[in-house]
Amino acid sequence: MKGGAGEPLLLAYYGDDFTGSTGVMESLARAGVPTALFLAPPTAADVARFPGLRAAGIAGMSRTWTPAEMKLSLPAVFTAGKALGALMFQYKVCSTFDSSPEVGSIGCALELGQEIFGSPFVPVVVGAPYLERYQLFGNLFASFRGEAHRIDRHPTMSHHPVTPMTEGDLRLHLGRQTRSRLALMDILQLTGPAAEVDRRLDALLAGKPDAVLFDVLDDARLEEVGRLLWQRARRAERSLFSVSSSGLDDGLVMHWRTAGVLPQAPPAFAAPGAVDRLLVVSGSCSPVSEAQIAWALAHGFVAVAADSLALLDPTRATGARDAAVREAADHLAAGRSVIVHSARGPGDPRIEAVQARGDAGTTGRALGQELGRIARALCERQKLRRLVIAGGDTSGHAAIQLGVTALQMIAPGAPGSPLCRATATTGPTGAALAGIDGLELMLKGGQMGRDNLYGLVLEGKGP
Repeated sequence: MKGGAGEPLLLAYYGDDFTGSTGVMESLARAGVPTALFLAPPTAADVARFPGLRAAGIAGMSRTWTPAEMKLSLPAVFTAGKALGALMFQYKVCSTFDSSPEVGSIGCALELGQEIFGSPFVPVVVGAPYLERYQLFGNLFASFRGEAHRIDRHPTMSHHPVTPMTEGDLRLHLGRQTRSRLALMDILQLTGPAAEVDRRLDALLAGKPDAVLFDVLDDARLEEVGRLLWQRARRAERSLFSVSSSGLDDGLVMHWRTAGVLPQAPPAFAAPGAVDRLLVVSGSCSPVSEAQIAWALAHGFVAVAADSLALLDPTRATGARDAAVREAADHLAAGRSVIVHSARGPGDPRIEAVQARGDAGTTGRALGQELGRIARALCERQKLRRLVIAGGDTSGHAAIQLGVTALQMIAPGAPGSPLCRATATTGPTGAALAGIDGLELMLKGGQMGRDNLYGLVLEGKGP
């Protein structure tokens, strides 16, 4: 499929959660790569509605799926993605790599993608210095409040309620999820003259590994990885399939700029300006989100605590949803910014009550859907201009309930969480969906953003 000026798409990707999908779009758009993120696999007609695209994304939710669900749904997504004809196709994963053999299995997705794309090998690039994620000798590190922790000792990710990271060596962690043969291009092999680095990778690939993990410590090494993979993508007879975080996209962008594929100067984004009211819908349980809610409440926002258990009960869900909408609508009508949340933070007793129901994937999906219905009702009734949905798992289910069909970045927000303009159309004529089409929307991962993020979004200021 052709992008701008009749050229093939540089990159297509599928994100295993919505906030990660918007993070890739941000990396590309900020670099000058026109990108649209679709909420379902796009057709040629869908892509044609966005002239000049050089990259296309598909927002997904496989991070919360079982391997059985992946095997049922991902082949069709990968087949549609392959038809886009991009030089590279990325299965985008979180830079914390949290997953397990039972939930969000990155190994299962790797095997399914390799079967459909038939890549000579699958590059796995996880480190993303922009997000303070680093891989060194195969071990993943992530920062928390300015201090880097090995991922299995990270204050949050080692205690993730669904997929806690208990192993820092990604070869061991991924090896529990796949029978694929794994190799590592470590930091020392990535250091030195380009010709020597090329020779080392050739020697590594001569061993016929199914997948290769690449260390990433800094931007210099990340750009070197981008160079290595782009050279091989251009030589390949088919799309090179990769399983990677947004670090891959950052590395490609660095190399594209050096190689003249992109202009040296990235485009400027105008500040979107302030809005009179902001709605935040939060399904995040992280301490980062807790601090953001606390800051907002101390600076004029008001909170509406959703009855999580009632929302998950089919006999009480409608009443609980209507109650949250009424309370929030009263505040919004009075000109106040509102945060509707299903948890204030990791110590909220509602979390334990919800977890007691069992099947975290099912309850998380249902809760996200209910929060999305609340958000849609408020956007339609209050004619809101701007909305934030917080929580990597929540945001995907909620955005679908909004009726959004595609997103494009309009301004930076928190790292990995840009402010986007929503396209929301319905019916064969593509009629605009009132109250949602044109909405300014931020999908924010639980770990993303400074304490004052919601104030910045309300005022339309950059990070």
